[in-house]
Amino acid sequence: MLKCPNCGSKDIGKIGINQYYCWGCFIELSLSKGMINTHQVEEDGSLSSLDDLFAEDERRYSS
Repeated sequence: MLKCPNCGSKDIGKIGINQYYCWGCFIELSLSKGMINTHQVEEDGSLSSLDDLFAEDERRYSS
């Protein structure tokens, strides 16, 4: 099960193919090559990467 690397919540909703939304801290997550990419949704709807806030091992996903 997918767990948010930011807040640890498992309350994750699917919004697209390999795209998810964390209802705990309101960030968007995407999966690519076993890594969780994190993004903040800006007021204008654009996405800003938050990946640099997390260590690589925190972003690694294994099902």
